[in-house]
Amino acid sequence: MGAGVSNWVLARAVSLEGQLGVVSGTGAEAIMAGRLRSGDDCGHARRALAAFPDQDVAARIVAAYFVENPADRRSARMPRQHVLRDPEELIQDTVAANFVEVFLAKEGHDNPVGFNLLTKIQLPVLASLYGAMLAGVDVIIMGAGIPREVPAILDRLAGHDEVSMALQVEGATAEDNFRTHLSPRSVLCGAPLELRRPAFYPIVSSNVLALTMARKASGRVDGFVIEGPTAGGHNAPPRGGSSLDADRQPVYGPKDAVDVAKIRELGVPFYLAGGYGESGKVREALALGAAGVQVGTLFAFCRESGLLHSIKEKALSVASQGIGKVITDAFASPTGFPFKVLSLEGTLSEVAEYLRRPRGCNLGFLRRIYKREDGEVGYRCPAEPASSWLAKGGAPEELEGRKCLCNGLLANLGLARERRGGYLEQPLLTVGDCFRQLKAFVVGEGGSYSAKDVLDYLLRDCATTATPA
Repeated sequence: MGAGVSNWVLARAVSLEGQLGVVSGTGAEAIMAGRLRSGDDCGHARRALAAFPDQDVAARIVAAYFVENPADRRSARMPRQHVLRDPEELIQDTVAANFVEVFLAKEGHDNPVGFNLLTKIQLPVLASLYGAMLAGVDVIIMGAGIPREVPAILDRLAGHDEVSMALQVEGATAEDNFRTHLSPRSVLCGAPLELRRPAFYPIVSSNVLALTMARKASGRVDGFVIEGPTAGGHNAPPRGGSSLDADRQPVYGPKDAVDVAKIRELGVPFYLAGGYGESGKVREALALGAAGVQVGTLFAFCRESGLLHSIKEKALSVASQGIGKVITDAFASPTGFPFKVLSLEGTLSEVAEYLRRPRGCNLGFLRRIYKREDGEVGYRCPAEPASSWLAKGGAPEELEGRKCLCNGLLANLGLARERRGGYLEQPLLTVGDCFRQLKAFVVGEGGSYSAKDVLDYLLRDCATTATPA
């Protein structure tokens, strides 16, 4: 769902209807800081921080980021970029931000709430998981990578024990052992004696990956989300090679299809994702043995989602006309994974807007970690200035078409940053191939719809209760 789109408001609305609302943890610390510097509408972030176990940390965060006077907001600070050895304050910010999002999603009810992270964004993972667990999260969902170490990490975090996780470092050898660490007891005071270990559902795109996670993960895997290449956000690269079609989109084939019968043999619940945002698809998934479906695009444009109202209006207008091109961009993401983008005027999907933006990497969530000549780690992003990327040993061919997803996704939420020189960061929308299905929800000019409307649509022909995520 992208950073902040599946926010606490949307997750809470879905959970209140008896389904699994899922909070996105991507960039949570930047989003929390952005909300506070924008005045903290209705005081939600500060109310959640008032329930944070370490009140000294909560008070520091409010003092550092909260800006009440709109005239002061331009100069308000934002969190630093993550590095291998993060300063303690950034770790605390990350723990607290994810606590805030889950706390608000769970506030006032006992229904389950899920939490989604990108495995590719490696450095904040441990602190993000711990923050979500402090707030009592029920399910952890992780994709865009192979999170084999996460089950054992969840076990240890439940006891506030020190944890570490291996890092994927470009240029590293078998002799290297680059890891990120978190010592919960040293960064926070006042945490509860023991936390509940949430269920863990990795997102997989193949039978091989599901089998690997089931047999070789560091601990209990409670189920899977099986995601196909029609889903929004990052898609797995084609297993059959890297050929492109006439529109320069990756070509997926039979090797990318998941054998659901083999998934059933693993004996754990699984949810189907990618192309399941249509009426009748939940019933179809249940008939295949799935526990339910995961749906993103239909919820992304409902009233409760974190997208700016103006962006929703523009996208829904396009959808209502039965148009709107969804591109699986093989080059946009700095990660190297294909990334689904909605072609929409005024966003970075347009060539003119992409060329107008000065290249830069000032948030750094999707930076790649690489081994420098001195044996230490460095950080580089193919969306940064070409001279900087090349000076760090990056390959020239990696520069083509790379977009700053970090800033684009924050701009989607109304948290666009103004660069030196006056350039204001522009949005970049990710949706699934079922985007045009939104036409069913738009009635008249300026029509809108709720999360409940989506659930009613998905479940209207199901005799059995399912669990869309």
